Amino acid sequence: MKLTEQQVRHVARLARLALSPEELVTYREQLSAVLDAVDALAQVDTTGVVPTSVVGASTPHLRADVPHGEVGVKVALANAPQVDGTSFAIPRVIE
Repeated sequence: MKLTEQQVRHVARLARLALSPEELVTYREQLSAVLDAVDALAQVDTTGVVPTSVVGASTPHLRADVPHGEVGVKVALANAPQVDGTSFAIPRVIE
């Protein structure tokens, strides 16, 4: 699909872009190529293809959701910048 210079200017205005004359020509060619690629995809026969088909694995590769034991206080506070007994120490935020 060949875009006109006026159409590219309109798209550039919507995107709030100021294009030089050289950029206008470049973007017109590039946007036309993108629309040609989309048009080529639209021509592909998709009869018999389920709309929710997924290419690749049929099930995601996730680990089993298995509960583990509790994390101890020592492990939970190991990377805390400040500790107050068995709690995280944070700066006061209310004046």
